[in-house]
Amino acid sequence: MLVHQFLSATAARMPHKVALVCGARRVTYAELDAMANRVGHALVEAGVGRGDRVAIHLHNSVEAVAGIFGALKAGGTFVFINASTKLDKLKFILNNCRASALFMDERVVGFQDLWGDVPSLALGVSCFSKRPAAGRVRTFEEIQEAASAAPLPIVNIDLDLACLVYTSGSTGEPKGVMCDHSNVDFASTSIITYLENREEDIVLGVLPLSFDYGLYQLLMTLKFGGTLVLERSFTYPALILQRIQEERITGFPGVPTIFAMLLALDRSSFDLSSLRYLTNTAAALPPSHIADLRAAFPGVTLYSMYGLTETKRTLYLPPAELDARPGSVGIPIPGTEAWLEDESGRRLGPGETGELVVRGRHVMRGYWESPEATARRYRPGAIPGERVCRSGDLFRTDAEGFFYFVGRQDDIIKSRGEKVAPKEVENVLHMLPGVLAAVVGVPDPVAGQVIKACVVCTGAPLTEAEVIAHCRRHLEDFMVPKFVEFMAELPMTSSGKISKLGLA
Repeated sequence: MLVHQFLSATAARMPHKVALVCGARRVTYAELDAMANRVGHALVEAGVGRGDRVAIHLHNSVEAVAGIFGALKAGGTFVFINASTKLDKLKFILNNCRASALFMDERVVGFQDLWGDVPSLALGVSCFSKRPAAGRVRTFEEIQEAASAAPLPIVNIDLDLACLVYTSGSTGEPKGVMCDHSNVDFASTSIITYLENREEDIVLGVLPLSFDYGLYQLLMTLKFGGTLVLERSFTYPALILQRIQEERITGFPGVPTIFAMLLALDRSSFDLSSLRYLTNTAAALPPSHIADLRAAFPGVTLYSMYGLTETKRTLYLPPAELDARPGSVGIPIPGTEAWLEDESGRRLGPGETGELVVRGRHVMRGYWESPEATARRYRPGAIPGERVCRSGDLFRTDAEGFFYFVGRQDDIIKSRGEKVAPKEVENVLHMLPGVLAAVVGVPDPVAGQVIKACVVCTGAPLTEAEVIAHCRRHLEDFMVPKFVEFMAELPMTSSGKISKLGLA
């Protein structure tokens, strides 16, 4: 199935069902499909064709969703760029993918700042603007008033690119992960299968659509025929709890920082009984937070998961295993394989630590016009012509084949000749009530590196001595932090992950 058929097929089956709730707006499947058709016709009229890239630089909104599906209906490839991306990086991404069209909020960045520096742009679509269309710029409202809502002809096959998802670029320039229609369709179906999604599900989307975890909440919900309640962010947690109560949310996808904030709130005045499941990925949930979430939401199913943009989702822990393996992120998602290898490519057994290698239809096509980076990450598989993905992340497995995240290869701290996985130290720190922590290595002339803990306390105040004493009770000497820095908040990436750049 092609990705835009997620919407059109469900619209044909249940046209009057609400597909999207965004602020005060409630949009049915038929209405959303017609909006996307109008966008598709406008793009084709502007010369956008099969495989051309259509960039969307917007916050979570109805216009952004219509832009995604309109680009696909025109035969193009959508590129969703976080709304907080500044001008220089925006120009880099637009030029890197040679975008033909751009959806943008001119209250944030004006098209006049881009035309001269992005020669590939043929069309600008101004959203949330009242000014009349002029030159190469059309307004979203004008497109909805003037363009045809008739279905567009299907011009793609499932091997064509559906989207480019640009990585954060924390170690260099952003790279566009190439996702074809079959990759997205397979990953969506696999995740829907183990989450047991149903048409009655109402899913909360607080993560940005530029983050693949946030994007897939949209794609999956439209595929299985549910309703997505799309919010800009989790900036005001109490308002989100109110939204869960009002809309009777059943599915709440989050990341560790969101769940830490959720646990710190007084939830007693909200009716959250509609929740059926919580999901976590981006970073592994500490076992202590898993225990706290289960206590706070006793009737709700919790899915602990692991993924990376290059494969979408990779591992999930069946909820029945949470009691026995709270520190595990599970087994391969349905229809896939995963294993561990050492630096020489030898497969590893239970208890050994090595790099996670992933095989399946969700292994993406590689990095956009970056063959060297693609060759490093995507390697030949056992079947001639097949490629597998080397994750760059270290894991170990238990005797039953369940995976446990150890750390990122480039995060490992070498102290006194020993290797320290920050995740192991962070898990111990998270045992302290109300603590959110990030651990980094600090250069040291004797030890090579020593451990620094950056700590946010949302509960009772702690001293450096108390934190270090707690670590000494649970960790080997070489793992105990030498420094503790208390912070008001930890720096975050746009996708809700802790950014460790500069913490050392």
